[in-house]
Amino acid sequence: MADEEIVDPKKYLEDSCQPKCVKPLIEYQACVKRIEGDDSGYKHCTGQYFDYISCVDKCVAPKLFGKLK
Repeated sequence: MADEEIVDPKKYLEDSCQPKCVKPLIEYQACVKRIEGDDSGYKHCTGQYFDYISCVDKCVAPKLFGKLK
C-alpha cells in the first residue's frame, strides 16, 4: 500500500461537474471580456468567478464526502 500513489478524486469530480455549471461560466467569461481593456483596476469579475466556483463546489461536495474515509 505504501507504493501506491494516492489520487485526489476532487479534480476528477470537478471536471465532471463543470458541464453542469455552464451558465455561471458563460457569465464569468463575458465579464472577463467586458473588462479586458480596463487599466484602472476598479473593474473585476470576482462575483461571477465565485458564482461559478460555488456551483462546481455544490456539485462536487456530496460526491467527494462520500468517498472520504
